[in-house]
Amino acid sequence: GPVIYKTYLKTEHSDENVEFWLACETLRRSRHGGKAFLWPGNFKSYIQPQAPNKINIDSPARKAMIKNIQEPTQSCFVEAQRIIYVHMERDSYPRFLESKFYQELKHSIQTSGNNSMVN
Repeated sequence: GPVIYKTYLKTEHSDENVEFWLACETLRRSRHGGKAFLWPGNFKSYIQPQAPNKINIDSPARKAMIKNIQEPTQSCFVEAQRIIYVHMERDSYPRFLESKFYQELKHSIQTSGNNSMVN
């Protein structure tokens, strides 16, 4: 599931949101309080104004993230992660479900499933 969605987003050059969301999940589940995961700069590529993988969040949320990263915790990106989730839910995921990429994959799975029932 997530790997296929991420692969689709890469074809659209818009995989930064799902990459960030997955990184937040890793941080949230970390047993080390997140500090080892956060540095050196794992999140900088998502939050700096000119970052190569800059995520789509508003300025107040970006400023809060930059502040939170100074004293990282497992929950320091909860709000940013929520915003990204909503963006994906409303924009990229519905596009994914309508995409030729997904439709062909779904057809392939359905076809192979039907063939295995016959054999």
